[in-house]
Amino acid sequence: MPIVLDASITLAWVHSQPPAEATHAQQILLVDDALVPAIWPAEVANGLLVAERRGMLTADQRTSFLALLRRLDIAVEATGAELTLSVTLNLARDHGLSVYDAMYLELARREGVPLATLDSRVREAATRLGITILEPESDPTLTDPKDT
Repeated sequence: MPIVLDASITLAWVHSQPPAEATHAQQILLVDDALVPAIWPAEVANGLLVAERRGMLTADQRTSFLALLRRLDIAVEATGAELTLSVTLNLARDHGLSVYDAMYLELARREGVPLATLDSRVREAATRLGITILEPESDPTLTDPKDT
């Protein structure tokens, strides 16, 4: 089953010790695919740029990371203006989120798939909406690479 992958999870992969949720999502993508809203490439690119400017990431590390992303099965979902200006905007307003964050919720809800995020406000809104949050313990067939 695919997952909706948000930028917070994706950017956590550049850390030497990413949170368990990020590691788990990356493992899922070794055997399955992910869906992301159209904002995801810009959010990831901006996060990488900021990390590089702050000296937290070298140009070589950025290049390697982008090569990793290209190898993964991540489909960018183009959302029409009408959906964004109606359903997504209402989700953002109703849950106190940015429209950018609500795009992940809308996609996960529409597709009926789990959402992988580290953002606590997005996680809370997803729980209120009945959207499954991808948790490391939610799939016992996958193990944490640190355990092997």
